[in-house]
Amino acid sequence: MSRIGVVGIGWVGSSVAMSTLQRGVAAELLLHDVRAEIAEGEAMDLDHGSLFYRTDADVRAAGLDEIAERTDAVVLCAGRGGTSGESRLELLRDNYALATELGAALSKYGGVVVVVTNPVDVLTRVIVESAGLPSSRVLGTGTLLDTARLRYELATELDLHPRSIHAQVVGEHGDSSVCLWSTASIGGRVLRAAEGWSAGREEQIGERVRRAAYEIIRRKGATNHAIGLATAQLLGAVLHDERRVLTVSTVQSGAAGIEGVALSLPTVVGEGGACSVIEPDLDEAERDGLHRSAEVLRSAMEDARGA
Repeated sequence: MSRIGVVGIGWVGSSVAMSTLQRGVAAELLLHDVRAEIAEGEAMDLDHGSLFYRTDADVRAAGLDEIAERTDAVVLCAGRGGTSGESRLELLRDNYALATELGAALSKYGGVVVVVTNPVDVLTRVIVESAGLPSSRVLGTGTLLDTARLRYELATELDLHPRSIHAQVVGEHGDSSVCLWSTASIGGRVLRAAEGWSAGREEQIGERVRRAAYEIIRRKGATNHAIGLATAQLLGAVLHDERRVLTVSTVQSGAAGIEGVALSLPTVVGEGGACSVIEPDLDEAERDGLHRSAEVLRSAMEDARGA
């Protein structure tokens, strides 16, 4: 069993902590927040539920130095969350400096860093650069949640279980994300071969996937539970060396012709983080969309550096 740290105990950090405990990934969960009493109270509350977790786990508040020294994985959730109608990239001005500071604090870290704070793709690259860590050990949750949303939407549309749907979202975790319709399949059959399928349905479903966070934030102020569950799954893949293929964000080094930008592509995740990137088959429109997404993220990073 492993030690996991969660930095930033707001809506998302609390859901990550709860989901991690329910999944039974951690023997020890260390919580950190600049508001020390929030981390302490959350740790007490979670610890009181230890009877109901899958495995025993100790939960407590801790300083950032201890998390950097003692954990096998750290999840970064600190930063300002989005407001209604605000894109993820609009958070960059506020969260860039904080990510740079956290990266510097993790410069000697020996575990895997999971970035959740938005804009997750740009901040994944910021952490790699400011911490000086190998890019394989810094994973953004990326389009892991977007992929889950796509499978949910398709399952609802087709009256199937989401686990029976094979479809992925790549690129930015944001407005320029790309649904890979050309390889989406059910039971070994390409979705586009299904009776009644059309480009119009793809467009409608893709828009619902891209708008999902906006709709949730408009209603309740934040998205937290689904990303908490997704992050716990990612932690399990890393710490249990599951070698699962997940659409996580890493700084790319040539896959699909993309270099030096953190974005999501299907990635084998196991011990040590990203083991390898699998370049998916893309049709022309998907390849163009992926490269547009990369340019959006590259431009955002350049703007942040110049600010």
